[in-house]
Amino acid sequence: MEETILQFGTGNFLRGFADAFLDTLNRQGLYAGKAVIVSPTDSPAVERINRQQGRYHLLERGLEDGQPVRRLRTIESVTRAVNPYRDFDAFLSLAENPALRFVISNTTEAGIRSDIPCAFTDRPAAAFPAKITQFLYHRYQKGLPGLVFFACELIDNNGDRLRECVLHYAGLWQLGGDFAAWITAENRFCNTLVDRIVTGFPKEETEALFAEIGEADALLDTAEPYHLWVIEGNYERELPLQKAGLSVLWTADCAPYKKRKVRVLNGCHTALVFPSLLCGVASVGESLADPLLRRFLDTCLYGYILPALGDTEENRCFAADTLQRFANPYIRHLWQSIALNSVSKFAARVVPTIGDILDKTGEPPRPLVFSLACLLYWYKHHPVQDDPAAAAFLREQSPETILARADFWGRDLSVLTEPTVQCLTAIEQKGIREALVWILS
Repeated sequence: MEETILQFGTGNFLRGFADAFLDTLNRQGLYAGKAVIVSPTDSPAVERINRQQGRYHLLERGLEDGQPVRRLRTIESVTRAVNPYRDFDAFLSLAENPALRFVISNTTEAGIRSDIPCAFTDRPAAAFPAKITQFLYHRYQKGLPGLVFFACELIDNNGDRLRECVLHYAGLWQLGGDFAAWITAENRFCNTLVDRIVTGFPKEETEALFAEIGEADALLDTAEPYHLWVIEGNYERELPLQKAGLSVLWTADCAPYKKRKVRVLNGCHTALVFPSLLCGVASVGESLADPLLRRFLDTCLYGYILPALGDTEENRCFAADTLQRFANPYIRHLWQSIALNSVSKFAARVVPTIGDILDKTGEPPRPLVFSLACLLYWYKHHPVQDDPAAAAFLREQSPETILARADFWGRDLSVLTEPTVQCLTAIEQKGIREALVWILS
């Protein structure tokens, strides 16, 4: 099969997500194309991929319809990998392929940026969008058509942002108005939303898994069964992902899906993290198995988050899937990792729900306020990983002063001062579990 997809990113996520989907298309005879991987950094993963000729195994395991599932499959949708830091000419030569059609990227949240100094003559340019600019300029010079980009980085409007950065470097390097017009007219940069937990190489299980598959596999990857890919645009005729039975949505706007994911999945994590840590519970799965914490989570989700978002059948199905994913016995998702940078997370994930309820009813959603009080209590009494200035402010200042900081929370939360202080007093006087019983009553 021809190389029709260029993939920026050698990591576990795309190999457990997009490459697995492409393998499904190939095996069903729905698509005759494979992916060539480019490393956005000088990564040793390129050598591992090439030693195995792109072939590896993916173990999908978790819960579906409440029942445990386990699928171990071979992935053969990748042809090879190229390291532009070791062979820049080989990287540019990929642009000369007339069969190339799609570009998929996952270069982390920090990958799509235009403030990294780069020169057009660098081999390669340091920034990912700058590498794309070099690549597209070479393709443009060869008179070949543009490409369709699926940006999978976890930032808002990722495709739009990538296009802006490419145009920035094209202008900075004075590559000409015709090239800039070609970028805009002949290439499509699609915003996307990706959702799948890919847990990567299972270090503690390699001996048993290598025996099961009959060989050592340095690229062995693991993931949950659940997956969702929301893509602005519609290329189903060329890339029939839905026909293959995959959870892919072609849409005109990713925003509603992102809002649902942030409010429900991320919002539940953020609402539950500090009540759980204060209870001495270490992981998401353990919290769901704790009757009191599960009751608190259900109250937050079904009593406040879903009504504020829209208590529709579709949103309830998403919520049920979320809780099933949280209960995955194969993933031990630690609260300490979820707790990183919680001030900004609470502002983005929970405050919008609180704000919607306040604006509609004028009444504070007390369980979510309790979650906020748990955050303040934890920051005051435990070491945290967050912006040092914000952490110090929360540790030293009064709740009233903290909640008035609209720059922290996205809005002035002074109206929550009285119920927050009540929750803090309950935690201090009753202990966390009795305080949970109190707030739920």
